[in-house]
Amino acid sequence: MNTPSQLCTFYVGDLFLGLDVLSVQEVIRSPELAQVPLAPPTIQGLLNLRGQILTAIDLRRMLKLREPKEGSDRKASMLMILRTANGQVALVVDSVGDVMELTEDTFEPPPDTVPSAVLHLIQGVHKLDRKLLHVLDAEATGSCQAAIATAA
Repeated sequence: MNTPSQLCTFYVGDLFLGLDVLSVQEVIRSPELAQVPLAPPTIQGLLNLRGQILTAIDLRRMLKLREPKEGSDRKASMLMILRTANGQVALVVDSVGDVMELTEDTFEPPPDTVPSAVLHLIQGVHKLDRKLLHVLDAEATGSCQAAIATAA
């Protein structure tokens, strides 16, 4: 029998994504971020979280997704605070879903259609009823070096 894993789910645009719940410290509404001069576009800014300065990574740009159209009904951004081996980092996402418990029965490697530039960020895909859940690698996604590299 497969050991179920728990994923914290969220959306960036129309893309349904998930991260291992053990890597997610908390989810907060995005405060005003301090801009970082000359930072790559994947670095949205810095935030002060209870005295700790964290880098906020724009996951939309890191995954090379289209920007929302001007005047579209975009919801206020949320920040997922991740714990990685290199410390905490914030991911800017559009909205947060539920925690889902899934087994390997629905899990498959990333599809061939995933661009090679972001393939290292995606561990695989869970096939759910009428949608796919892309599972992100928390360590790779939460790496500022990866965010800078994908901006190139």
